[in-house]
Amino acid sequence: MISRIDLRGDALPEGPALRALLPRADFDVAAALEKVRPICEDVHHRGDAALIEYAEKFDGVRLDQVRVPAAALKEALAGLDPVVREALEESIRRARLVHSAQRRAPHTVQVVPGGKVTEKWVPVERVGLYAPGGRSVYPSSVIMNAVPAQEAGVGSMALASPPQADFGGLPHPTILAACALLGIDEVYAVGGAQAVAMFAYGTETCAPANMVTGPGNIWVAAAKRYFTGRIGIDTEAGPTEIAVLADDTADPAHVASDLISQAEHDPLAAAVLVTDSEALADAVAKELVPQVAATKHVEDRIVPALQGRQSAIVLVDGVEEGLRVVDAYGAEHLEIQTVDAPSVAERVKNAGAIFVGPWSPVSLGDYCAGSNHVLPTGGCACHSSGLSVQSFLRGIHIVDYTREALADVAHHVVTLAEAEDLPAHGAAVKARFGWKVPGQ
Repeated sequence: MISRIDLRGDALPEGPALRALLPRADFDVAAALEKVRPICEDVHHRGDAALIEYAEKFDGVRLDQVRVPAAALKEALAGLDPVVREALEESIRRARLVHSAQRRAPHTVQVVPGGKVTEKWVPVERVGLYAPGGRSVYPSSVIMNAVPAQEAGVGSMALASPPQADFGGLPHPTILAACALLGIDEVYAVGGAQAVAMFAYGTETCAPANMVTGPGNIWVAAAKRYFTGRIGIDTEAGPTEIAVLADDTADPAHVASDLISQAEHDPLAAAVLVTDSEALADAVAKELVPQVAATKHVEDRIVPALQGRQSAIVLVDGVEEGLRVVDAYGAEHLEIQTVDAPSVAERVKNAGAIFVGPWSPVSLGDYCAGSNHVLPTGGCACHSSGLSVQSFLRGIHIVDYTREALADVAHHVVTLAEAEDLPAHGAAVKARFGWKVPGQ
């Protein structure tokens, strides 16, 4: 059901050569970019009319308007299963605990007497959040996007999620209920690249946003790339992935269930086990069979995901080699199920989020750990972070020097300006001292 890659015996290569040996899904955002370009520009020129047309074309619903009425949000919350509501509220509570601690305070450095630099943190003014609505419904993604934005102090927030034919053209009611719980009252029944375009350009109904965040399919990722520079984005989210670094102390039933838990997202989802134990590899492969047979989404998602080129059991000589492999892979989700898992986790350099030991499965992080589940995919954890309060903040330096403090360093400024052949830079300093710079 899942292939094997044996990296034992020979010395592991470095950098890109090692990454090339590891499994990964094909996810060609560049090719999708050309297909979303005309959609984005159509939204630019025709606004809501284009959004309504694409809802009919892609989602099979004919909308009268794209904005969700306030009454629909209230009705969705009133009709929410109390058990689901309790779970969502607890997820929100824990996420707020973690994300509120990420707030940054202004910080001033007294560089010299009379000269100081303050860094203040200012939230983006308006954010567009995207909640997918394709194969599954993701109220958890509403929480993971909205909470850090709210804790950062973003003043204006709107959410888009695809219209659903089964719900009268509205987004899924659980999505709407989550919005109501979070106090988000500006919601749009818009999906795909056209939702990103709506936030980037604005329409008659929706004001443009400064930033768009939230996971989506390849069309959403391509639209984010198209608008990068015009708006801020979190990441070009690709198919989800889990890597498990495990030794012979890991429970094969746990490992198998965790691999399946990510495989059920999408046929391109990646499930990777890195282990130095051939016995564990055999046991996990054996355990996958009955666990897959006993669950849902088998033929359309789980089996294609586990059998795809993006999933594998990778055999290594030891935990040290395993650490090199998972660092090269840069997983969205990385579980450590080894002896002394906390110390092993401390040594990991590249991962979106790390889950330590047998009682911290990725599923916990998806919903109720308090951590954020909007994480870098496709190896981007080597250079990017998951969504956080910082994602919605901009650091601005405030430079405040007195005449005396400027005079003390003016000759260095002039020297460097002349070294760069930018004499007007130096002249701007000289002008403040009657064209004679102290120290020269």
